[in-house]
Amino acid sequence: MAAVGPLARVARLGSSICRNQRVLLNRSSQRRGIASCVDPAHGLTDEQKEFQKVAFDFAANEMAPHMAEWDQKEIFPVETMRKAAQLGFGGIYVQPDFGGSGLSRLDTSVIFEALSTGCVSTTAYISIHNMCGWMIDTFGNNEQREKFCPDLCSMEKFASYCLTEPGSGSDAASLLTSAQRKGDHYILNGSKAFISGGGDTDVYVVMCRTGGKGPKGISCLVVEKGTPGLSFGKKEKKVGWNSQPTRAVIFEDCEVPVSNRLGEEGQGFGIAMKGLNGGRINIASCSLGAAHACVQLARDHLLVRKQFGETLSNNQFLQFKLAEMATKLVASRLLVREAATALQENRSDAVSLCSMAKLFATDECFNICNQALQMHGGYGYLKDYAVQQFVRDIRVHQILEGTNEVMRMIISRNLLTES
Repeated sequence: MAAVGPLARVARLGSSICRNQRVLLNRSSQRRGIASCVDPAHGLTDEQKEFQKVAFDFAANEMAPHMAEWDQKEIFPVETMRKAAQLGFGGIYVQPDFGGSGLSRLDTSVIFEALSTGCVSTTAYISIHNMCGWMIDTFGNNEQREKFCPDLCSMEKFASYCLTEPGSGSDAASLLTSAQRKGDHYILNGSKAFISGGGDTDVYVVMCRTGGKGPKGISCLVVEKGTPGLSFGKKEKKVGWNSQPTRAVIFEDCEVPVSNRLGEEGQGFGIAMKGLNGGRINIASCSLGAAHACVQLARDHLLVRKQFGETLSNNQFLQFKLAEMATKLVASRLLVREAATALQENRSDAVSLCSMAKLFATDECFNICNQALQMHGGYGYLKDYAVQQFVRDIRVHQILEGTNEVMRMIISRNLLTES
């Protein structure tokens, strides 16, 4: 496929960019209210600044006003996500021939960071959906790509990633969900746990055992909603991530066509891990957006809140804390973007850098959000204030897409075994 030029790639982000391009080009890349030292536009190309601005505007206008309601009422905002898909955010790094935007991993990180300032939970689901679309686009044949990718990129249909099981979390290679081949179908039996979108989504990218024990016995099947034998558990009650439903996905003699298998038998674990490398960058990027928003919220609060006869911004201890928050935010962003570039270039250090970025950014960005809550005092603990939702929504980022303890294992293994 021919390379997509810069102007064509921007056009892929949807007709709204085309309608607003003249306005965008005449605006300064410096957004009002963002201090230059933490400006996420630093180091980006003009093209990247354009779709970053589109993502920030979408987050501010379409997501942030509803973030609290989606959380409190546990609303899965389907129509809002479809509006995002009209901008190209439903298949950001899916190739354009089947409806994707064809952007890079770095571009994707920039977009997810911006969207997360409006709602982390919703953006995190969009990132999982994008990962599933990329897996089908990358490892599927043309018939599979044609069948699934256009509807996923438009978000007419939504996708879920099914790896974790009740008995296999970090030890993913020990999964037990089985797929026995009978003629031109597989018969699936087993269950998956903690599945984002489970029950509300249409396409399930499922890792299952078609062979013996260990990673080489795992294959990847795409299971469509409505398939006989596919059912779902109760909707889980969660601390955060409440704008996306989470359920168990259950297979009981579930018949799936062999034609829905991605790649060959035994390739599923490799497909899953390659998906997660990008997923770790995506979820770290969502943490960046939350931390960025919280730094701004904390700064604004310090400038107006008065105690002991003066604003909190005059308190040197809080000044230093704010400086540390900003420094950790920028350091996290730089590491995430370096990892995204390494993955895009298929560098030998990509896996370790993705793990480092996920470990460092999710830990530090949670600390930033938590410190911002502390700076708000009692107000930070009220649901009227957005800072508490950012804290709740990004706490799980240290657990999913591989726990941060597993990230340490991957990094240390690379350090100790590479000669």
